[in-house]
Amino acid sequence: MEIEVKQLEGSTFVGRGDSNHWSVMDATEEHDGADGATRPMEMLLIGLGGCTGIDLNTLLNKMRVDYDDIKMDISAEREEDHPKVFSEIKIKYKIFGSNLPEDKVAKAVRLTQERYCSATHSLKNPAEITYEYEIVESE
Repeated sequence: MEIEVKQLEGSTFVGRGDSNHWSVMDATEEHDGADGATRPMEMLLIGLGGCTGIDLNTLLNKMRVDYDDIKMDISAEREEDHPKVFSEIKIKYKIFGSNLPEDKVAKAVRLTQERYCSATHSLKNPAEITYEYEIVESE
């Protein structure tokens, strides 16, 4: 997976990945942003919700569970000291529908969390991150 992130102005950035869709990120005015877009740490949680939601949809469809809608409420606590990583993340799944088989819904939720959701596993099992930098002279 390849990601490109570019500064627009101050602490306002845009990024895109292999899907070629741009996402805007921003900071508060206090941190040289325009307070006009989602914060990067919020995007991590939004990505978590999207990842587990897609898994849940796929699993419920495979189990032939006829549901109407999925919603997740995600809350998180962060450490107070830098780098202010997430110390706790809670996901409350809401699956809407009539006569939903609780055993299948519970199994699908468990499977997305314990086996399938890459974002869940990425947030709870830190990866080794390497880095490098390049200074590009202005013309």
